[in-house]
Amino acid sequence: MQRTDVAIRPEGEGETIASARAGGGRPRIPWGLVRTIGGVAVLALLVWRVGSGPFLTGLRMIDAWAIVAALSVGAATIVACAWRWRLVARGLGLQLPLRTAVADCYRAVLINSTLPGGVLGDVDRAVGHGRERGDLGRGIRAVVWERSAGQVVQCALALGLLWALPSPVRPYVPRIALVLAAVVAVFALLALVAGRRGPEAWRRLVRMVRTDVRRVLLARRIWPGVVFFSAVAVGGHLVTFLVAARTAGLTAPATQLLPLTLLALLAMGVPTNIGGFGPREGVAAWAFGAAGLSAADGVATATVYGVLVLVSSLPGVAVLLFRRRAVAS
Repeated sequence: MQRTDVAIRPEGEGETIASARAGGGRPRIPWGLVRTIGGVAVLALLVWRVGSGPFLTGLRMIDAWAIVAALSVGAATIVACAWRWRLVARGLGLQLPLRTAVADCYRAVLINSTLPGGVLGDVDRAVGHGRERGDLGRGIRAVVWERSAGQVVQCALALGLLWALPSPVRPYVPRIALVLAAVVAVFALLALVAGRRGPEAWRRLVRMVRTDVRRVLLARRIWPGVVFFSAVAVGGHLVTFLVAARTAGLTAPATQLLPLTLLALLAMGVPTNIGGFGPREGVAAWAFGAAGLSAADGVATATVYGVLVLVSSLPGVAVLLFRRRAVAS
């Protein structure tokens, strides 16, 4: 529980200080602001290095074909994510109609594409579903596990494709896989120790995580569907990025663009962005340049992709308006 103490300075200074928040009187670090500043810094660095031309060129080249493709592929991607969320929620004992899941996912993508951080939409649907079902904790856990499962599948597919196809990081893929495996093993060991010898709060958390993983993510009636729909969602993102590359004027073969696309998509997992823009463009600039294309091509493609994702999320506006009208009535 937060607490605010007001300290009054001696006469003549005329100011008050808000201090002593929960946690020993130390002010909280504004991580949201830090992430936003990080995204701005990446974009500013790109503009300094390649200029504003690639950003503007990408925007000018978006046409009706690209918009229709983005809406169509985006719809399939949203439905896949909604099914995955529905499966995980059902494993936790929460009912989630597909129609509701699709609408909430559209709204989440719209919020993620327009607000800093790229995760506020998922927080919104997690809290909203939990409150609607009368169990905020399970509602949040359902979205956390759903998103985590999607990230795991995306990383696995990315490592496989980056190793199979020529890419700037191909020689390093085995080492990256070993490092990731080591990190997972360390976290598993720490969880095992905390579950046996840690404080009671940690033991309860470890037991809850272990139960969720066993009953939800590893359940035979759930995990095949989660993997399948996660792969479909990753495929949707890849197709949209390839559409963005063609829209930006790139004629390189898909086998050359695919690994570069994967690197840019993985960069989107870094929560230092502004509506998705930031690390994605930075990594795309580096990856395209390292692959023999140009940094400007990478920035233009990533910019078009960001706009197409925003376009594909526009049905979320209708969801927001409908929900507001329903609440008002």
